[in-house]
Amino acid sequence: MAASSSLVTAPTEEPVEGTVAVAGPIDLRLTLAPLVRGRGDPTTRFARGTFQRASRTPEGPAAEVISLTPEGVRVQAWGPGAGWLVAAMPDLVGLDDDPSILVPHHRLVAEISRRLAGLRLGRTDAILEALVPAVLEQKVTGAQAQRGFAGLVRALGEPAPGPLGLRLPPAPSALATLPYYGYHPLGIERRRAETVRRVAREADRLEALAGLPAPAVQAALMALPGIGPWSAAEVAARALGDPDAVSVGDFHLKHLVCWALAGEPRGTDERMLVLLEPYRGQRGRVIRLLEASGIRAPTYGPRLAVRRIERD
Repeated sequence: MAASSSLVTAPTEEPVEGTVAVAGPIDLRLTLAPLVRGRGDPTTRFARGTFQRASRTPEGPAAEVISLTPEGVRVQAWGPGAGWLVAAMPDLVGLDDDPSILVPHHRLVAEISRRLAGLRLGRTDAILEALVPAVLEQKVTGAQAQRGFAGLVRALGEPAPGPLGLRLPPAPSALATLPYYGYHPLGIERRRAETVRRVAREADRLEALAGLPAPAVQAALMALPGIGPWSAAEVAARALGDPDAVSVGDFHLKHLVCWALAGEPRGTDERMLVLLEPYRGQRGRVIRLLEASGIRAPTYGPRLAVRRIERD
């Protein structure tokens, strides 16, 4: 839905800049929040009304800052991959995404979609950058996964280009060559460490998947040992902007969906899929709306136990 664009290149020490006019509402925080892996994420953050991100693009490392201006969405980027980030910004913020495609079948979904009309589904086209954090989130609490990812970035990622003070995600070669026991002090046990090492060795092949339809990408990911439907859906949502991605196997999601759509405080994956079936093709959009709405299912019983791998 981009109406017009402008691009200004500059000397190496200066940012590459672009501005794209927007048709319809857009909320950068709602749209880009899934890309921030916790408050301590060294690669991505919101700051002073902007979204800031470091990435390893196909053209090299780069960092960007995105903001809303009266003219539209503005991006400034630094580094060898700066031009790639500027060109990819409309996809990142979902300027071609059309939230009006969603047809609500529940009053709550209709209300939330009106209230959060600025939520777009964007895509990074960065498979590994979505996959590695997803692997780290398997079978542990969110706080544990965030600490592990932040520790991995600080240990293996280099400073990103430009003045933002971000760090790049670790290079695939660094992830692949770090022995499994090198992950241990970061709270990452052997199973997840070996999966990260394995996908890092396949980085070139995995990144080439980004141009395929989401179901084909998910099938290719699930062919890898250690990657199941949950991880594949998480990648499809972030890297591909898949509006139908459903993270089956999530510890909390089934309860949220069942509570929001049926008033049932506890749910199963099977019941969640039944409730989402009327939205097939847009199930991921409904999930994003529910997650962003602030609705929480009632909690009962013990929480997922915290494992201190680094102390084992």
